[in-house]
Amino acid sequence: MKKQSILAIGAAFGLLFFATQCDKNAPEAPSIEPYAETNLEASAGTWKTYLSIDDSKTVVPTPEAPGSTAYQTELTQLKASMAGATAEQKELAIFWGSNGVTRWHEIARELAANYNVPPNYNADGTYPAPDPANPTAYPRFPFANPPVASRMFALLGVAQYDALVACWKRKFEHNRLAPYKNASDIQPLIPTNDLPSYPSEDAVVAAASREILKFIFPGEVSYINEKAEEHKNSRLWAGANVQSDLSAGDSLGRIVAQYVINEWAKKDKMGQANNQAGFPDMKADANARGISVLWTSLDIPSRPPMLPFFGNVKTWNFDDATKIALRPPVPPQPGSTEFEAAMDELRDIAKNRTREQQRITAYWADGAGSYTPPGHWNRKACELILEKQFNEIRSARAMALVGTGVADAGITCWDVKYYYLLPRPTEMDPNVTCGTGIPNFPAYTSGHSTFSAAAAEVLSYLFPDHKSELDAMAKEASESRIYGCIHYRFDCEVGLEVGKKVGEYAVTRGRNDGSE
Repeated sequence: MKKQSILAIGAAFGLLFFATQCDKNAPEAPSIEPYAETNLEASAGTWKTYLSIDDSKTVVPTPEAPGSTAYQTELTQLKASMAGATAEQKELAIFWGSNGVTRWHEIARELAANYNVPPNYNADGTYPAPDPANPTAYPRFPFANPPVASRMFALLGVAQYDALVACWKRKFEHNRLAPYKNASDIQPLIPTNDLPSYPSEDAVVAAASREILKFIFPGEVSYINEKAEEHKNSRLWAGANVQSDLSAGDSLGRIVAQYVINEWAKKDKMGQANNQAGFPDMKADANARGISVLWTSLDIPSRPPMLPFFGNVKTWNFDDATKIALRPPVPPQPGSTEFEAAMDELRDIAKNRTREQQRITAYWADGAGSYTPPGHWNRKACELILEKQFNEIRSARAMALVGTGVADAGITCWDVKYYYLLPRPTEMDPNVTCGTGIPNFPAYTSGHSTFSAAAAEVLSYLFPDHKSELDAMAKEASESRIYGCIHYRFDCEVGLEVGKKVGEYAVTRGRNDGSE
């Protein structure tokens, strides 16, 4: 059921460069049992969406009535599909029936991990760049580094959520129940519910996820299409939908996702995030503001900085003025008492790093071949959703809130990094040995800290009984970068502060989306 060639490539890089992370990037267990969705969320069609799509664009055809000849024919065809289902198809019905939203985020994490492979340098010391026009050539497009991954998870979450809000509106307009409610001889393979089945929420999720992931990973079109068809067909094998439920859902999910792509993803300034020609001006601006010691790449040969203008990408939960207001003060500068105290702490850790500190460093490294820090928190969100047995639309809402919060954290952090251009500790003192790889972008503030604090803030809102655990995770993720000697303590402490504030904006959105 998995794409073995891609998984093998990702696993090889992960073992080669970051073997200590394999516990987080192993194939995820498919043994989650489907659970009954008891809360129908009848008002969810009125919840606030991220993008405002014209209501007329999400209209679906009026479905055939349960007593009609056409619907009875569909029921007969459904029974034939169930009777002819193979053992593997029945397993897939259970697999996808456990929670379609989180299954697609699992696929997204796999793709992120397998595309998170920075290219090696050419013979002349230059680095090849991924080519969106030829995405399967080396180096494959996109290089799914943390900013790219954070944007992808946000787009996926928003498309799923906005599409399901539209779906819920149409479900309760037409109110046609599931086939097993209209034919007593249909015994579904998954738990039943009283939710209207037209349009199919699973078909909506499959189509919305398909369109977003094909847009992000154009070299994986056939694989992604295959997964979407598998997801939709699983509803027939499970006895949960007739074909017209699926056709309406597929159309609706595709329309909303394409709207997200055209009205947001193609206009969010991601296309200018890797503007290497503008980097010298960025350094000159920093010099003009009195910052004299600037970050340089420690890669040999020197690698172009990672996405120097990602900080200009459009944020989801606040505007540019707020992003600037969130920018922290200038960090301690080399030669200052505070800076030297932070350096002394790292010199001591480098000489006396404990086994526990190294374990924490490795666990949170999330480097090449992994699904990155945003993926780490994406997986935690999915685990909590399944623990609490959220229904489909609550799951999508949660993933959209977490995804946009984490993406905004990345944008805010990258704005700060390239505004202050603070060198990494190892650049200031080569005797400070690192416990993990050195990222190819400036130090201040810590990306891990900012991502983690934002994620923990949003997840604590969604799962308040896990707040102490989530806060502890964010703190450990932050401190892992100190233990690894790739960040000063002030990088991490300020990153946690800013990330929490970023997360609060996502929480405010959640409190005002009508779902409470």
